[in-house]
Amino acid sequence: MCGAEKVRHMLMGEQVLKKWKKSKKMTVAFGGILVMSVVIGGCGGREDAKKSIKIGISVYDQYDTFVSEMMKDFNDYATKKEEETGVAINIDTYNASASQSTQNSQVENMITEGCDVICVNLVDRTDPTAIIDLAEKNNIPVIFFNRELVEEDLERWTRLYYVGAQAFESGIMQGELAAEAFLTDQSLDKNGDGIFQYVVLEGEAGHQDAIVRTEYSVSTMIDSGVEVEKLGYAIANWNRAQAQTKMAQLMSQFGDSIELVIANNDDMALGAIDALKASDLTKDEWPAVIGIDGTDVGLEAVKNKEMIGTVYNDKEGQADAMLNLAYELSTGGDLSDLNLIDGKYIRLPYARVTCDDVDSYMEGDTE
Repeated sequence: MCGAEKVRHMLMGEQVLKKWKKSKKMTVAFGGILVMSVVIGGCGGREDAKKSIKIGISVYDQYDTFVSEMMKDFNDYATKKEEETGVAINIDTYNASASQSTQNSQVENMITEGCDVICVNLVDRTDPTAIIDLAEKNNIPVIFFNRELVEEDLERWTRLYYVGAQAFESGIMQGELAAEAFLTDQSLDKNGDGIFQYVVLEGEAGHQDAIVRTEYSVSTMIDSGVEVEKLGYAIANWNRAQAQTKMAQLMSQFGDSIELVIANNDDMALGAIDALKASDLTKDEWPAVIGIDGTDVGLEAVKNKEMIGTVYNDKEGQADAMLNLAYELSTGGDLSDLNLIDGKYIRLPYARVTCDDVDSYMEGDTE
């Protein structure tokens, strides 16, 4: 990436993200079984306009912290949309439990149940074919979100969309946070050799977002003038408990030589912190830990200085954008005001978060 392009993306990510007020309601599906949220709207709108719409959602894993928080926001914004428009918004939410075949069946069921639009958080980003074929056959638009499918698949039909962010931007910002910390805090260079020794907790084996986040994080540190040495890595599948186990294994292998933990998301960063808390190390002896997502618990860890920073993935903005897109598609509305890129994409910027500005991103804070 050229310097100008890199700076452009960095500036995009540094935009101040508006923190929306959020209520505490959420529609949750357990064990792949449907839980239906039916919200009754008022009697407004034109005589020939729809009085209600039905949105189907399938998430890859209900226990993913970022996804569950985004779904809570989505339901909150749907309630507000009802109040604004007088149109009842019915939301059916399914948990795919990390099974692509289960998710395919869920989409088929949503079509049978008469959903106007389907939102899919793909289990396998490389295998959306069954979902796309079902949707096209029945002329039901699909909004993919958070786990981006291959561009060629999104181009297969005109009524396919994606809402999310650019994975490489989060990697760049994570690398910037790490580099700035190392260059300004000599205590992080525990052995005094001028090299940042690190380990990586990766999301999924072969997952594009995990690969891109790691590559850009490391390359950005190097581009910032930090010499680095990779000690080891482990696949923790975006999961806090797995990350704790993997981090404990890395610590047994490398001991206090670890100076930095790069985690592809906050849940895995928190798992690393759990392992550090269970170790014999004092907090002053901990390596630097950096995550990505800016989940509520991740932000709390930044505030408590257990993580030196995280990269905020705008779940509120993504939930709001997906709700507005789903509403317009369901009601035959105008998409021109939704800032679609290439008629297909809605992308929200990331932002760097440290203890200096974490309060502005935490729940309940407003501009």
